[in-house]
Amino acid sequence: MEAGTEAAHPKDVIDEKLGTLPAWDLTDLYPSPASSELEADLVKAEKAAIAFNKKYLGKLASLSGDDLNEAIVTFENTQEIMGKVMSYAYLVYAGNMSDPEVGKFFQSMQERSTSISKHILFFTLELNKLEESVLKEKIENSSLSKYAPWLRELRAQKDHQLSDELEGLLHEKSVSGRSAWVRLFDETMASLKFPFQGDNLSSAQILNKLSNRDPEIRKEAAQSLGKVLGENQRLFAHITNTLAKDKEVEDQWRGFKRPVSARNLANVVEDEVVDALVSSVSSSYEDLAHRYYKLKAKWFGVEQLPYWDRNAPLPDDDDDVINWDTARETVLTAYAGFSPKLAAVGKKFFDNPWIDAPVRSGKAPGAFAHPTVPCAHPYLLVNYQGRTRDVMTLAHELGHGVHQVLAGIQGPLMSDTPLTLAETASVFGEMLTFQSVLKKKTDAKAKRIMLASKVEDMLNTVVRQVAMHQFETRVHDERRKGELLPEQLGEIWMDTQRESLGPSIRFEDEYASYWSYVPHFIHAPFYVYAYAFGDCLVNSLYAVYQQSEEGFAEKYLEMLSAGGTKRHKELLAPFGLDASDPDFWKQGLKVVSGFIDQLEAMEE
Repeated sequence: MEAGTEAAHPKDVIDEKLGTLPAWDLTDLYPSPASSELEADLVKAEKAAIAFNKKYLGKLASLSGDDLNEAIVTFENTQEIMGKVMSYAYLVYAGNMSDPEVGKFFQSMQERSTSISKHILFFTLELNKLEESVLKEKIENSSLSKYAPWLRELRAQKDHQLSDELEGLLHEKSVSGRSAWVRLFDETMASLKFPFQGDNLSSAQILNKLSNRDPEIRKEAAQSLGKVLGENQRLFAHITNTLAKDKEVEDQWRGFKRPVSARNLANVVEDEVVDALVSSVSSSYEDLAHRYYKLKAKWFGVEQLPYWDRNAPLPDDDDDVINWDTARETVLTAYAGFSPKLAAVGKKFFDNPWIDAPVRSGKAPGAFAHPTVPCAHPYLLVNYQGRTRDVMTLAHELGHGVHQVLAGIQGPLMSDTPLTLAETASVFGEMLTFQSVLKKKTDAKAKRIMLASKVEDMLNTVVRQVAMHQFETRVHDERRKGELLPEQLGEIWMDTQRESLGPSIRFEDEYASYWSYVPHFIHAPFYVYAYAFGDCLVNSLYAVYQQSEEGFAEKYLEMLSAGGTKRHKELLAPFGLDASDPDFWKQGLKVVSGFIDQLEAMEE
């Protein structure tokens, strides 16, 4: 099918301004939550897990390399079945978090999955107990060498592994512990209604109003968001305190000295590299965010911008609504200009019902790409409302989706990419789209608006995410001294926001509650720095692309196809980049600073 001729799916939503918005079809995974196919896979996985336990428990040291390879293949196959089940359960849940029946289904799948996987939990624990020399001997001259990268990353966790009994207890209690608190947060956020001009809006809808052309609409939306979040601060503070304490206890048992260290290990990145990133960005606050928002305040004719104008369209921006067909063409054209293969993979998401775009009550806010499992395909969730930022979000999530498709060849155990590198493909997709659109702008005013929009996106990705990382760090450090009151959380939020955004942004009291709608703090502590990591990396990567001869796109696709089989040093080496070099981050930040230089020059 040619772009623009995709047949409408029965679940698609027709919007007068936005056009036909696609809704995903999850039947590629299972026909329904009550389907016999889903139940059959659960039964199959349980039988396989029990048989696996009986065959291999306590016997790994005595296996040959080829026999251990066979065991990993069997383990991987069972993991893929369970991954498919839980992907389906989560996507159904994300589609309507406010429906109690859907919540019940998601919880029941979590409990079934945990019950099944307890039979194979021993496998990774026992692998980590093997002596290095013994494992090395098994890998040499055997089929096991295929899984060497997976074993390497698994064994990186070895020093933080607890006894089999404790690991089993933590595993089984997760559904009534951390996962239950995450679900409470998600369902609470999905059910919140924000009063606005006689209507009640979802969080996605009220956040979209902050980009409206009308300053009074922005103000009313911002105050409504702050008021409703403020009314729920006690609950959100309780969830945050509980999860922070839960993390502290587990970190202490596992021997992690810093709250961020467990995330860094999972991201296959050294603490020092992340520290260098955070230090580089925070020391550049004045040159980046402070300088840009001073310029934006000048455009608005004020000394200080109220916080609700931080992402406001520029005064001379027409802010036209961009329909879905135009957004799709914009992104795919940009991808094709870089690599026809990249665009061809991306086009599959539009030709098939793999994207859920409409805003609706109960749907998860924000956007994500879910990889599911290699035997299926990824799905994208966006809340598309026709803004330029929505187009860039589509480009971002499609980058994730394409990455997930390409990495799928590595199989269930090795297709997952550390968060730091996972954000590379998404941010690169955004950069391709931005540069493609910018080249078509001939009017100086249009170029300025486009450039300013990109700077704001980059500040949101780099400065704001590092500020959020600093908020998280302070919260987890303070939580070790005792429970934090909602007011204390608000104070830490305001401190980190003022420091990062600078004196040209004016904050009101209700902004102190805005920390509580950020899902990453709950879902994946210390995730947020990965966005800044990815943005700075992409800035350096794109600079190499601009100066490169033939072959860059091929090397880039090869990097994405590697999935989790290589670490960042190995992946970036073909491009002459090294994230452990302190100057690496400075080079990436110079791109943002350079864009601001251009905007200032336009004022002269």
